[in-house]
Amino acid sequence: MSQPISLQSLVASPAAGFEQPFEMLEACHERVHRMLALLARLREHLRTHGADTQAQQAASDVMRYFDQAAPQHHHDEELHVFPPLLAQGEPKTVAIVARLQQDHLQMESRWVSARQVLLLVAEGRINALSEDDDAALDAFAGLYDAHIRAEEDVVYPAAQALIDEESRAAMGEEMMRRRGVK
Repeated sequence: MSQPISLQSLVASPAAGFEQPFEMLEACHERVHRMLALLARLREHLRTHGADTQAQQAASDVMRYFDQAAPQHHHDEELHVFPPLLAQGEPKTVAIVARLQQDHLQMESRWVSARQVLLLVAEGRINALSEDDDAALDAFAGLYDAHIRAEEDVVYPAAQALIDEESRAAMGEEMMRRRGVK
């Protein structure tokens, strides 16, 4: 009998609300880490159990997160966090932001390949990952650690120092509106 892939702790909702947009962005990073942990557990599960019901559900959950929430998060950063830093013009920060923008493009591109693999699992069309499948998943997942670290250690604090309370409130309101939250 298959050991279920526990989703409970991996998909917990972020505690921060849109009235605290930077805390919300960091909570999204926590969810990214949880989804990448689920992806790692899924890959291990596939090695021993194949694409059973639990594996198919886990693949669907990872796809749903990176199809819906992750692009919104990147849009939040591109729209609200990066512009004031680029306008400020501090060379080190501008270089980091430029790298993060490139990361977003690579994440989007690499997600296409990773998603194709996960779709095959979710539909039960493959029971094991090929070397190419593993490489596609590694290429996608491997982009996140340094990216998140740069945002949380450098970019978010620098942006918070530049964005006043009124602009921060407007940022949170726009994030809610774009997601259809009342």
